[in-house]
Amino acid sequence: MSGFGRALHAEWTKLRTIRGWVLTMLGAAAVMVALGVLPSMQGSCGKHGPGSECVAPVGPDGLEVTDSFTFVHRPLTGDGSLTARVSTLTGQLPGLQEEQLREGLAPWAKAGLIIKDGTGQGSAYAAVMLTGAHGVRLQHNYLYDHHDDSAGPHTADGLRWLRLTRAGQRVTAQASPDGQTWTTVGTVVLQGLPQTVQIGMFVTSPQHVQPTSETLGLSGAMGGPTQATATFDQLDSLQGWTGQRIGGSPNGPEYARSRFAATETGFTVTGSGDIAPAVAGAAGAGVSVTQTLAGTFLALLLMVVIGVGFATGEYRTGMIRMTLAASPRRAKVLAAKATVLGAAAFTVGLAAAAIVVTVGQKVLRGNGVYVLPATTGTQLRIIAATAVLLALGAILALGLGMLLRRSATAVTVAVVTIVLPYLLAMTVLPATPAQWLLRISPAAAFAGQQSAVQYDQVANLYTPPNGYFPLPPWAGLAVLAVWCAATLTFAGYRLRRADA
Repeated sequence: MSGFGRALHAEWTKLRTIRGWVLTMLGAAAVMVALGVLPSMQGSCGKHGPGSECVAPVGPDGLEVTDSFTFVHRPLTGDGSLTARVSTLTGQLPGLQEEQLREGLAPWAKAGLIIKDGTGQGSAYAAVMLTGAHGVRLQHNYLYDHHDDSAGPHTADGLRWLRLTRAGQRVTAQASPDGQTWTTVGTVVLQGLPQTVQIGMFVTSPQHVQPTSETLGLSGAMGGPTQATATFDQLDSLQGWTGQRIGGSPNGPEYARSRFAATETGFTVTGSGDIAPAVAGAAGAGVSVTQTLAGTFLALLLMVVIGVGFATGEYRTGMIRMTLAASPRRAKVLAAKATVLGAAAFTVGLAAAAIVVTVGQKVLRGNGVYVLPATTGTQLRIIAATAVLLALGAILALGLGMLLRRSATAVTVAVVTIVLPYLLAMTVLPATPAQWLLRISPAAAFAGQQSAVQYDQVANLYTPPNGYFPLPPWAGLAVLAVWCAATLTFAGYRLRRADA
């Protein structure tokens, strides 16, 4: 056996023969599993008989989507186009009391022209639209958004002409201030678009989301359904149109229901809802897989205690002298300790995360909670990232223990460095400083558990409690890895320079 192999065997023997460390590590796994699978959050999906299953439509890319709007349409066979002017666009937002509304247009309220593969929810589409505060947009198949900066934002007293043209599977969107000079917003290809589609005018307006707190204290949000009303005119014909509501609940508030009426020159259309990806959080109707892993925080705290103890225990008993006498190359000792501890924490974390991600979703759905589905690849990445998070957290605590050599001091510093930033970001700090903290502190590694995707065209509270983190998953883990490397470097330097 090589020198490093002997060091690994010696450190593994120390770790597995200290009953307190073994029990604490198993306790970390038990906490994760318990908080992930025990009934807690409650919902109403499937709790009120048939039709309450909370199943979202699936879009062309295989992801669940929101597809709810008012549609005035007619069939289009083969190539063709539709031109209309949106002469007015107004809206209403939630008031201070339930069932009350106030004048105002949601920033992502949408009114425009759409080509859609039938009237089924989740079917392929392309749409050119005016929005409440984001100008003229071309959106297609729920996930994709294009904009025309030159067209400028819609204003209450402005006029906007829109045109949507189909040529085979290519759909081109154009906008004009006067119906004479046209600007191309963009062109998209809708694969598999049938010969006959539905083309027409649509209006929708998404859930209004507004933070209730941006000061020290628990953060939250308020909001509710909104509605928008648009007047379309300058149509080539007023004949052959059919109006209907796509999606939405027929039992919703009266102000959130759809309406449409013919005018002398066109149609007035009122709608509520959205045509967009399904999201978790205040603007969505469910939670993400990430929220089954709430126990990771306490598990990490226990791993910190083990990591510190694995380092300082030998200094407290004086065993460190025997260890260094047996292995004079001190860097090798530190590397062996980090390898053994990291491997043990990774193994325990991997098993616990696999149970939680697999079973936790079933428990939440059994409680009537709508859980946004995640792909198998995403779930495997979350499981692996959780194990890496616990392993790196334990190694960082080990480095602090070797550097500071006193258990109480090292645990305090480790908690302040690793655990406190996460706690502050999740429960106390406003969104902006919370996201800043989750970019530079070891808590950035929690991004590895992220399953929710942020979309620019969906207004939402993209904050950590809802499962959104400012860094990509592996970038967040890389931040923690850098902290580990720096701490172990300083610990190794002191171990070489200072007497045991």
